[in-house]
Amino acid sequence: MERTSGPSWCILLCVAAAWMVAEAAPLPRYYNAIFSFGDSLSDTGNFVIINSGKLPNMPKFPPPYARCSNGRLVIDFLAEALGVPLLPPSANKGTNFSQGANFAVMGATALDLKYFKDNNVWSIPPFNTSMNCQLEWFHEVKETICSSPQECKDFFTKALFVFGELGGNDYSFAAKADWSTDKVKTKMVPKVVESIISGIEALLDEGARHVLVPSNLPVGCFPIMLTLFPFEDRSEYDPRTGCIKKFNGVALYHNARLRVALDQLQRRRPDSRIIYADFYTPYIQFARTPYLYGYKRGALRACCGGGGPYNYNMSASCGLPGATVCDDPDAHVSWDGIHLTEAPYRFIANTWLKGPYAHPPLASVVREDMAY
Repeated sequence: MERTSGPSWCILLCVAAAWMVAEAAPLPRYYNAIFSFGDSLSDTGNFVIINSGKLPNMPKFPPPYARCSNGRLVIDFLAEALGVPLLPPSANKGTNFSQGANFAVMGATALDLKYFKDNNVWSIPPFNTSMNCQLEWFHEVKETICSSPQECKDFFTKALFVFGELGGNDYSFAAKADWSTDKVKTKMVPKVVESIISGIEALLDEGARHVLVPSNLPVGCFPIMLTLFPFEDRSEYDPRTGCIKKFNGVALYHNARLRVALDQLQRRRPDSRIIYADFYTPYIQFARTPYLYGYKRGALRACCGGGGPYNYNMSASCGLPGATVCDDPDAHVSWDGIHLTEAPYRFIANTWLKGPYAHPPLASVVREDMAY
């Protein structure tokens, strides 16, 4: 798209700035609970609780507790806008989960650990935290909040389920195991999408009606990938963003396959509302025109890290000795080279609530159901 200039450019800049600072707009209270599944993009403490005392050099996480960011995540902003308390991590046993639970875990995959072992992908951490494990935890939590199948179905009918992001870690582990882009697309992406759809169907069978399904992000823009996979050939990089094209190509392929599969699922389950939530487009816009969104430090350099061209260093990653934190995290898209700062999470949450990066926007789904 050709860059505009003059007054119209100023208007766009002001609008973008307003979106960045605004909190996710509150909606009429509709949902009784939110249940979230996924990886570190929505983990609110499970990884730290599960691995407490097990891992040496556990990174220290800034407030709020155990989030991979300098502040709130998309799931936090969604909960605030929908009038639900911030979701407690499911690993915190004994918690009251009557208003929701978060099953997401840092490093979680859509596919089970066995798949990676069977396919000689040994770069994956040996943790049983995959999508299917999270669904098992959901069943454990379910027993604490309802006492009969019908009571559970009635309860879940008025809950929002956020299923993902999932798949990003699967593809990153394959890349670290030297899988080619073509191999990832042909051998892994179909399996990942199939797994996600089966997980959503399992929740629909439990009584869920509203399921929001986030897409993959353009991981070729992540400082970790730019650091771990440097290329001398500049044609490997997108000239508009500086991101690695082949990794973003996998994400785009995944997202296209996922959206088709979700459309098919929606037709099979017409009583449900399946919402495709786009993580990719807003992030790629941040990378193309960071100043338009208020990111004076751009999208490719981490705020918290251990140096280097993208401020990412595996031996001094964020939270470990040798890492430093920038003075202006809201001027960065990337928090630690992998995850986002609070500012873009706030922006993305707003676009999922009101549009244009959710199909359909969550606010319209709520209003339609309330009117019905």
